[in-house]
Amino acid sequence: MSFPKRVALAALVPALLAGCAQIREHKGYVGDTLLLDSVQPGIDNKESVAKTLGRPSFTANWDDSTWYYWARNTRQLAFGSPKPTEQLLMTVKFDRTGNVASVSRSGVETVASINPAGGKTPTLGRNRGFFAELFGNIGTVGSAGQAASTADNPN
Repeated sequence: MSFPKRVALAALVPALLAGCAQIREHKGYVGDTLLLDSVQPGIDNKESVAKTLGRPSFTANWDDSTWYYWARNTRQLAFGSPKPTEQLLMTVKFDRTGNVASVSRSGVETVASINPAGGKTPTLGRNRGFFAELFGNIGTVGSAGQAASTADNPN
């Protein structure tokens, strides 16, 4: 093998191996385990939780009585889909007076895998071909039985 071919091969191999690198990513809340463990029902309230943990990742849709702190670590190879390796979902529920009523945690066991059926979304309605879609409305605007506009009827 000649010298230029060896140099080209030596440059090509690391470039190909770089595509196989593992990508690790963290999304969501970055918190300390000691701080997360310090939130206690009956002792803390909204103000103390906000000072200890900061603003929640998101809150309940209809009221402000449930706060969620969410974090997820994922990994993926090259162009593959990310796979969760760790997850934390801490739910803090408050009573009407704003005191912590309950604290719960869940992990990666709650991650759901959703597989769409056949890669298509089923819809209701007509199955129209290309030409029916293209020419289907010809003659429907201003057809018989439609009320005339005021510009056509000055009376």
